[in-house]
Amino acid sequence: MYRSHNCGELNASHINTEVTLAGWVQKSRDKGFMNWVDLRDRYGITQLIFDEGRSQKEVFEAAKTLGREFVIQIKGTVIEREAKNKNIPTGEIEILVSELNILNASLTPPFTIEDETDGGEDIRMKYRYLDIRRNPVKNSLLFRHKVAMEVRKYLSDLDFCEVETPYLIKSTPEGARDFVVPSRMNEGQFYALPQSPQTFKQLLMVGGMDKYFQIVKCFRDEDLRADRQPEFTQIDCEMAFVEQEDILNVFEGLTRHLLKEIKGIEVEKFPRMTYEHAMKTYGNDKPDIRFGMEFGELNEVAKSKEFPVFNAAELVVGIAAPGVGNYTRKEIDALIDWVKRPQVGASGMVYVKCNEDGTYKSSVDKFYDQNDLRHWAKTTGAQPGDMIFVLSGPADKTRGQLSALRMELASRLGLRKPTEFAPLWVVDFPLLEFDEESGRYHAMHHPFTSPKPEDMHLLETNPGKVRANAYDMVLNGNEIGGGSIRIHDKATQQLMFKYLGFTEEEAKAQFGFLMDAFQFGAPPHGGLAFGLDRLVAILGGQETIRDFIAFPKNNSGRDVMIDAPSTIDESQLKELHIKID
Repeated sequence: MYRSHNCGELNASHINTEVTLAGWVQKSRDKGFMNWVDLRDRYGITQLIFDEGRSQKEVFEAAKTLGREFVIQIKGTVIEREAKNKNIPTGEIEILVSELNILNASLTPPFTIEDETDGGEDIRMKYRYLDIRRNPVKNSLLFRHKVAMEVRKYLSDLDFCEVETPYLIKSTPEGARDFVVPSRMNEGQFYALPQSPQTFKQLLMVGGMDKYFQIVKCFRDEDLRADRQPEFTQIDCEMAFVEQEDILNVFEGLTRHLLKEIKGIEVEKFPRMTYEHAMKTYGNDKPDIRFGMEFGELNEVAKSKEFPVFNAAELVVGIAAPGVGNYTRKEIDALIDWVKRPQVGASGMVYVKCNEDGTYKSSVDKFYDQNDLRHWAKTTGAQPGDMIFVLSGPADKTRGQLSALRMELASRLGLRKPTEFAPLWVVDFPLLEFDEESGRYHAMHHPFTSPKPEDMHLLETNPGKVRANAYDMVLNGNEIGGGSIRIHDKATQQLMFKYLGFTEEEAKAQFGFLMDAFQFGAPPHGGLAFGLDRLVAILGGQETIRDFIAFPKNNSGRDVMIDAPSTIDESQLKELHIKID
């Protein structure tokens, strides 16, 4: 037995107890006649004491050789600590060591294994197994485990059954690029790693499983952003004999359960917002509603004046930033430079200071009088002491730019508080979106999403206006889950493939197995998938998902710890019938 207790459980009640502990040396303090060592494991830290007058000579001398991150085992007696540490659970005691066994020596680590480390992100990613020893990363992984266990508990109590689906599947067009895997036994053919278990969970419904879930890895070969991983984890769910309302109720309940059990927060309101309203009012389909700054469309009160920029624009729209009416010209110019960055893409910005005395000062005073600006304030909801920021241009592009500004202002003003949680459903998404490059419509979610029955007649005449039986759950400005009621009959699915530009032969080659299954009594069904990585990060009060993933990839999709991806041996390529030019 390597240990009788862990390093986080001993306290004053254990005084005079003989114990055996094992762990890593956090630090040591050699005072000549006395040597203290902090011993660490996953559960905490216990202070060890090596006393020249009370410890055996060989034990005392061996303690002087201990370096950071040495793995050791000790035996000793729990004694009362003279200088108590109220900041840790074991701070009232220490262990007078009688036996010391060095299980493994350690090189000097490349960064300090402490909460506040001197290691940059690149070096910590390379030595991720050391980074995991640090409390912030360790606790994030334990937090993720807690969330996952609560998910399993909640869904299992509702009779959901966890079923594993395969990782080596058929490549199908689902939006992003597939990661492909060559088959040695089937020359010239490839598996794909699943972007989601979409078709399999539908087949499970055809198979009568009724309620399915799975915490599952998914893979997408996408261009990476700062907080996107090529492999990610979903809480994947599907239900049979349900309508949209049934699904919203179940997963609203799951979210309430997690907020209560994990954060101790009761959420009463779970508002619903149409996609159209979200885009018009917030400029994106995942609005953060913890704060205001709703869009005010100014076309009626800003056009038909002498300002050519607004007159030529499809949309003039603004927001009122609370309490920043005292911004200096330098601060305003910095914001204008911010929206003109390539990542945002605005050509400029107009501002209006709402003075405390009820007057207005604007960058376009030459063209607009006080009465005009009063209308702007009313439309944007601006109060004295606020400042109105206005953008103009093509409608969709301008809304996106103002949305980015809204979030940036909220961050600067401390309005995006990680301890506050504001969930909502966004519903009534468009079924299809037109892609200018390919010249045809694509499924906004995926090809298996059911249209709203009342919009089916628009498929022939105005396909862009057809609404999907789809929904997203948004939490604090992040999409944490999305799903839809699925098409469950062959005729409707064939019609959908037609409008997506598939020939009958292409549809059969890609999805023939699903179409065949629909002919054997497929029930009405629908589902939802949560992004576990994002959900855990938000519940943990963090912006980045990396610290909640044990071994993440960097922004280039590389695992710098194991140096992957990498080349493979020529003999392996030959076995796979692959030649690299």
